[in-house]
Amino acid sequence: MRVEDGFQPIPYLEQNPYTTDLVISSLLRRLVPEQTLASFEPDLVRFGDEVITTIRETGAPHRVTAPELVQYDQWGKRIDRLQTSQGWIDLKAAAQREGIPAIFYERKYNEYSRLYGFAKAFLMVGYSHVVFCPLSMTDGAARIIELLGTPGMREHLLPRLVSRDTSFAFVSGQWMTERSGGSDVSQTETIAQPMGDNHVLGPRYLLHGFKWFSSATDSDISMALARTGSLEEGSRGLSLFLIPLRRPLLRDPAKPTPSPTSNGIRVHRLKNKIGTHTLPTAELSLEETEGYLVGKLGQGVRSITPILNITRVWSALGSVGALRRCLSISTAFAEVRTIDGGKTLLKNVPLHVAQLAKISTTYRALAHLTFEVVRLLGKSECNTASQAEKARLRLLTPLVKAFCAELAVASMEEAMTTLGGAGYMEENDMGRLIRDSLVEKIWEGTTTVLSLDLIRASRDPSTLQAYFEWAEAVVASCPPQFKDLPQLQLLVSGLNHLSSTYENPIPTLMPRPALMLMGYTTSSLLLLEHTIWSSTTMQPERETDITVLCRWIEEGGLSSAIEDVKRVEKNSRNREIEDSAIVFGRAVNPKL
Repeated sequence: MRVEDGFQPIPYLEQNPYTTDLVISSLLRRLVPEQTLASFEPDLVRFGDEVITTIRETGAPHRVTAPELVQYDQWGKRIDRLQTSQGWIDLKAAAQREGIPAIFYERKYNEYSRLYGFAKAFLMVGYSHVVFCPLSMTDGAARIIELLGTPGMREHLLPRLVSRDTSFAFVSGQWMTERSGGSDVSQTETIAQPMGDNHVLGPRYLLHGFKWFSSATDSDISMALARTGSLEEGSRGLSLFLIPLRRPLLRDPAKPTPSPTSNGIRVHRLKNKIGTHTLPTAELSLEETEGYLVGKLGQGVRSITPILNITRVWSALGSVGALRRCLSISTAFAEVRTIDGGKTLLKNVPLHVAQLAKISTTYRALAHLTFEVVRLLGKSECNTASQAEKARLRLLTPLVKAFCAELAVASMEEAMTTLGGAGYMEENDMGRLIRDSLVEKIWEGTTTVLSLDLIRASRDPSTLQAYFEWAEAVVASCPPQFKDLPQLQLLVSGLNHLSSTYENPIPTLMPRPALMLMGYTTSSLLLLEHTIWSSTTMQPERETDITVLCRWIEEGGLSSAIEDVKRVEKNSRNREIEDSAIVFGRAVNPKL
């Protein structure tokens, strides 16, 4: 039999990711004033069509391929020429033309500009081949320059970082990770030596060192930490620098592009990663590399924080956006795939639909958490956030990144199985999305690292106070018909346990379970907040919103998170000893 003969499966059809998604449009109706939403929603509808046509074709496998590094020319001269695929270049350009990150800094919609821009990126992220990695760092670099940059940086660089003109726009990287410390930047070995003069961009330094993990190696500039104090000072001896990847950076566009080695940057090798294959990530050394001080000496960690905060929100968006696409593929497949000899569509098989409903419930919870942080970020940047909202943003930024990364990939794997053997094929893009999303568990801090950041944030009593006052206000605002829901009582129990987990002294094993408990309680509160709005404004989906809320609280993992916290509270010390014996065969904890 020829392949053209016999049964022919009907291909599933992906549709506009804005108009067919059951979450994002409803979220925006609640979070954005009606007139404001009416002014930019048509652009989201238009872009949704663009995503499933032009953007998807731009990201076709034959157009987006892994980068190549040519270190030497035929005469043995070091050139370090990085070659990226045309599809990668075109996807970045498409996002820039659409206003990412321009929308955030044009601030046409004031505090809602972040919601608009991130909603637009959300539609594209599942098709983007992680071009939002460099663009997120560009976003962060723009924010740093806006806050801390010299007059020259704000004049010459900020307009290029936020430009929609791809012939003019710059992209920024971020170089923090070194072999000596990984996430612990206190061990940074790169040294910055002052030259005693000023460039138009700021005080000039020469940097010497080695960066073990440089994302966006094809960028125009990068933000990097380097040591201006002694090694004994740890992170207090670090300062932040803006580094051109080529010199001169501010050049006549008519002149030839400088050599990749023109600023003493040597690319030693591209990283051989499990995913994000199209993203050029490299190990590189800095040899008399010119850079310009950003912010104050010795405050590099504090100065680079805006990039970390912004990229962590982008990371959450990447996790949830990838899950959104996997779920949309699964749903579209259920619309056309038949079983029972072609008599029954999968969408009419209760057991199959139950699996999709479980994935959808997780997706909804993570989407609400992500866009709440986006909302708070927009308010903070436009100076309309209250002190309580700023405190919540401080807590929720590491939380959203870690919690979404932990839950999204597992649900993406579930979505893959709903296609059966077809789900395991590379053509549907699920495999790439899962591989690429795995990095979100590591990039910009693992869940364990971020759980410790939450502990640091909780040391300010006003931060937790702001969180719990908000939580109590949401619960108190429930209409009478919600008061007797058993799921609501479980949520209140989760909040009570969460409060005790951050009371000093905090057991050494508590940070990670505490983060997960905060993730479940916060996402539940946000679904509750949305359900209250949906019910009181008589939205057509209000009954579904109630169902999603109850299922998420009861079945999503809150009960397990509470039990994990109680287990640590009960016998943390014994568990440390047992863990060490399980892993190493003996107790090796240096504290023992």
